[in-house]
Amino acid sequence: MYKGAPPTNSIFRNRSTAILLTGFTAGILDIAAACIQFYINTGRGPGPVLRYIASGVFGKKAFAGATTTMAIWGLLFHFIIAFGLTIFYYIIYPRVPWLGKHRLVAGILFGLFAWVVTTRLIVPMSLAQQGPFDLQKALIAAGILVVCIGLPVSFMTHKHYLCKK
Repeated sequence: MYKGAPPTNSIFRNRSTAILLTGFTAGILDIAAACIQFYINTGRGPGPVLRYIASGVFGKKAFAGATTTMAIWGLLFHFIIAFGLTIFYYIIYPRVPWLGKHRLVAGILFGLFAWVVTTRLIVPMSLAQQGPFDLQKALIAAGILVVCIGLPVSFMTHKHYLCKK
């Protein structure tokens, strides 16, 4: 926390820059965690994770043929979702004062919100195949989104609005 006046030269002062930095941070942390978890469970690299994300738009075609192209599409779609969540938080933050006063809890709740949005809205509306609900996998995925999206977005958004004062 800052003592006295917030720094005027912070990269977080400009809203667009702050959103870009926050979105990239959350997106990188989240995709890294997903790929590491996948590697631990299967011993395989990130390709299948990225192609699964691409399958939301391309369906089964994402797993056939041009795997590198599909992995790139998956990474692009992943960042679109991460930026969408980040922008949403930046928009609601000044309208909900509670978020700035309770950043840790807000970050945890936002991570859970991100889990609900991705697993209960985006994936079901996509062409990606879904397996049966597995509570252990759901808890791990929700935990990843809390740590990698919810908390960074909460604290980085707060830093931007603090610098704007």
